[in-house]
Amino acid sequence: MNKEQKRIIRVLLLFSALFISLIVYLTYFEIFEADTIRTSSYNKRPDDNAYVIRGSIYDRNQKELAYSTKNEDKKQTRHYEYGSLYSHIIGYDNDRYGNTGLEKTFASTLTESNIIDDVKNVFFQILDKTGVNKDRLPIKKDSKGNSLVLTIDHELQNYTKNQLDGKKGAIVAMNPQTGDILSMVSFPDFDPNSIGNLLENKENQIDGQLTNKATQGLFPPGSIFKVITATSALENDVNTNFDCDGEITIGGKPIRDYNASAHGNVDLKESLTKSCNVAFAQIGVELGEKTLEKKSESFMINKKIPFDIDVKKSSFSKSNLDKAALAATSMGQGELSVTPLNMALMASAIANDGEMMKPRLVKEIIDSDNNIIKQIEPEILSTVTSPENANNISDMMVSVVGNGTGKKASIRGIQVAGKTGTAETGNDKDGNRKKDHSWFVSFAPADNPGIAVVVFLEHDGGTGGSTASPIARNVLLKYLK
Repeated sequence: MNKEQKRIIRVLLLFSALFISLIVYLTYFEIFEADTIRTSSYNKRPDDNAYVIRGSIYDRNQKELAYSTKNEDKKQTRHYEYGSLYSHIIGYDNDRYGNTGLEKTFASTLTESNIIDDVKNVFFQILDKTGVNKDRLPIKKDSKGNSLVLTIDHELQNYTKNQLDGKKGAIVAMNPQTGDILSMVSFPDFDPNSIGNLLENKENQIDGQLTNKATQGLFPPGSIFKVITATSALENDVNTNFDCDGEITIGGKPIRDYNASAHGNVDLKESLTKSCNVAFAQIGVELGEKTLEKKSESFMINKKIPFDIDVKKSSFSKSNLDKAALAATSMGQGELSVTPLNMALMASAIANDGEMMKPRLVKEIIDSDNNIIKQIEPEILSTVTSPENANNISDMMVSVVGNGTGKKASIRGIQVAGKTGTAETGNDKDGNRKKDHSWFVSFAPADNPGIAVVVFLEHDGGTGGSTASPIARNVLLKYLK
């Protein structure tokens, strides 16, 4: 083999290597990154073609919530029938500003049309270019993309927003046995029909209105976290009987009960019923950081919750906590932050015999002829504890509503399980104490739960028992009655 032949072989090998690299590169993006790129909010390229109208979005009873129309210039307009009511669930789809919510997650699904319609449209494109007499052709009909059927109940969604009544916060209602999200609201919100004007005029924006507090907000949970601490206490051989004088010092820092109330001799049930900080601080220290952290993670804290829209991770500190910090964390303060959705899952897991169901917003995907092309089935996300322990915690939560801090959530003839929470939020930049957050988690009927509800009121200034629990009661009653 002469030098010229060797040189040719080297060049061929180089080009072959480059060609193979290009194929591998394109294949990687086609297989692994296609959906991420296509659904990215930074991708401003319209993903619908001249003949495909973006599919509709319906509630669980087929009430149309979002749909698209086209004008004579083939320009699509997305209509959100109920304005701000679904702004944090459905989100928006905008040629200039991309998309959010379900419009982002299911962008390719909503623009994927029936293959028969696609063939017809290719046929019409060919005929349009032949110059045939168009009057002799059948009427051309635009294809419609696939549509989504949600788990949301529109009437409950509307009622839930009215219950929030302009307060900053979030409410999540779900079926603990299936994971179906029945309603989910966050305030302040926005009208997706005029999202362009809102984003172009930032001076008109309200702080936090583009954030879904139910899934993206991270807040200290306060005493609702005691449900997790109590679950861990049942699973471990720790002391749960204490004499509460209303205050105790742990690690050099004082732990006080609300209004420094002395609860006397309490066991675990009485401690949860009365929301005794003194008892739960000691229980947490005895459990230890790693045990409490592991139990928290079974409730999906520190873990990514798979969902149809973006969810932030709740957080249990990974740093080494001293006794004072661990005591604070055990009763829901300290280095701990959670989303309202995560707390709804926590309550649902207790309601469902210790099985946490994967939350779902989309129930079915249907084509333009209303045929079901995909049905999303219920799925277990995590086993948080045994059925026996879950039932014990449920009994304690019934006592919270019947005899403790959650009495305003009681419903005549229906046994409600719940837990109140009042979370301190520190000081503002001027050193003044900020108003507390109010929480309430609940489910009913306690013996056969059909719905779980979490209410979060941001900087409400009240207590979970006084302001959040009546709202939860109303949402529970609306659904059950």
